[in-house]
Amino acid sequence: MSADAVIEARGLGLTFETNDGPVHALSEVNLTVGKGDFVSFIGPSGCGKTTLLRVIADLERPTAGSITVNGVTPEEARLARAYGYVFQSAALYPWRTIARNVALPLEIMGFSKAEQAERVARTMELVNLTGVEKRFPWQLSGGMQQRASIARALAFDADLLLMDEPFGALDEIVRDHLNGQLLELWARTNKTIAFVTHSIPEAVYLSTRIVVMSPRPGRVTDVIESSLPRERPLDIRETPEFLDIAHRVREGLRAGHSYED
Repeated sequence: MSADAVIEARGLGLTFETNDGPVHALSEVNLTVGKGDFVSFIGPSGCGKTTLLRVIADLERPTAGSITVNGVTPEEARLARAYGYVFQSAALYPWRTIARNVALPLEIMGFSKAEQAERVARTMELVNLTGVEKRFPWQLSGGMQQRASIARALAFDADLLLMDEPFGALDEIVRDHLNGQLLELWARTNKTIAFVTHSIPEAVYLSTRIVVMSPRPGRVTDVIESSLPRERPLDIRETPEFLDIAHRVREGLRAGHSYED
């Protein structure tokens, strides 16, 4: 195992047994995610991106190969609360205020009221939501709800953030804005982020590395290192360097996909 590896998978496979026969979701996945990396997973629908994220989070168990998170099993990492998880939808409880939604994992973990209040205030500031603590989810826009979901995942200060297409349902303008805010958050916290997306521009804009996956069974067909600087204004998307990386991602997706089915 690499000394600074946060996630390391070797020969990872996952087959679901169904009434219609086995479904091979992942096959021979080899991957290392280093500390402080921002790694995006991209591939066609059904390629196993979310399944891989769920394996990392111990929400699914692999049937072949091995995987470690911070040098231990995903189950041990989950029990040690080593990661925060942001789902595709904000998944906020409508009867709880934003502050109480963000505080939920802290309540479950037994933090004191004073510690909860301090952590909620800090994470709300990180995601630029200070001032809406007493509002309810229905009073916020979709983008603000997703930022609250990110704050909840950050509240207990895990070093690893797992994000399953968190901006996929938002319009392009809001998505661009949140992409920029997420990069600022990453720079300020130095978290390790594993991010699932269908968007090539989003993957290229956010990531230090882009993991291209094939259709089912999901395999890693390319890992593209980004040459972009860590400081990335939105107009970097118009530069030749950005377009070159996007072209390589697009070619990787095309090469891994069969259009003859």
